[in-house]
Amino acid sequence: MERIMPNRLDRAFYKYQDEFEKKAIEVLRSGWYVLGNEVKSFEKEFATFVGAKHCVGLASGLDALWIAFRVLGIGKGDEVIVQGNTYIASVMGITINGATPVFVEPDEYYNIDASKIEEKITSKTKAILVVHLYGQASNMTPIVNLCKKYDLRLVEDCAQAHGAKFEGKQVGTFGDIGCFSFYPSKNLGAFGDAGAIVTNDSEIDKDVRIIRNYGSEKRYYNKVVGANSRLDEIQAGLLRVRLKHLKEMTLEKQEICSRYLTEINNDKILLPRIREGATHIWHQFVIRTNNREDLIKYLDDKGIGTIIHYPIPPHLSEAYSYLNVKEGELPITEEYANTVLSIPLYNGMTKEEITLVVNSINSFMKG
Repeated sequence: MERIMPNRLDRAFYKYQDEFEKKAIEVLRSGWYVLGNEVKSFEKEFATFVGAKHCVGLASGLDALWIAFRVLGIGKGDEVIVQGNTYIASVMGITINGATPVFVEPDEYYNIDASKIEEKITSKTKAILVVHLYGQASNMTPIVNLCKKYDLRLVEDCAQAHGAKFEGKQVGTFGDIGCFSFYPSKNLGAFGDAGAIVTNDSEIDKDVRIIRNYGSEKRYYNKVVGANSRLDEIQAGLLRVRLKHLKEMTLEKQEICSRYLTEINNDKILLPRIREGATHIWHQFVIRTNNREDLIKYLDDKGIGTIIHYPIPPHLSEAYSYLNVKEGELPITEEYANTVLSIPLYNGMTKEEITLVVNSINSFMKG
């Protein structure tokens, strides 16, 4: 058997190869490559999929995040509450605008602990950024209630959670803005960088469209200093193909992870849990172990690759040393960073590959 990579994208391509190639040729032959019908169509289709009124295609998930806070008017002197154990891009969306991230510890499901948010709210708090990490929807009801109570904006980072739901409602639609990434490894992945914002607010939709195109509503008439952050036609077209198959692709990942949850049995390994009322689309299958380096080597020797998501939490990164959040101040976040490990998970994974991963983890440190 060939080496099992932590993630591989080729099998999902080959499964729908004819459709992808047909769409790529169609766009190339159209002669229109920026802000054309493919982008318009994808925006409509993705908004419908999420259950939002508007979708604006952007160049990346990071652009979606910083543009979200820009259009909400959040900047210098403002604070935004965010979980400590997230990818650094979540935090960059806040700080690019000059605002200050205020970190909250995660719960046992790796999402922000809603019970620890209120104590961090100050007169400077302007928003809460919820990250639906690894593909599981966060505990949204108490967070929505806090935003109403304190008149806070609510932004959702859905980069890893396309189609995940909390109590029947799609992530990205609970607050003011939902931010999505379509980086190739995502469950809804493009073939390069791509992202989007969804919203039910027509003014936000209008403002994001202006910012993504050099701050211009009408060509050469610039209202604000904007950016070049346009989802291009080829990526939009290819995303439309992928979106048609997203439900079946998600179901396939859920079936793989169901095997992992049922068949992995090793007291050295802590398996992920699914919150009641939430759905999990399994962007990553993340285990925890106090013997991580040994497990990485053990699996590597058996031809199984793994990835750590994420070894350095944002507050301990060199980029955010200026925040002066010291080691030990976020103990749960730091414990997760020291113990999490993502095991192989991808569309097109064979039953034999899954079995080898399960058996290898089960035999770790036994006998």
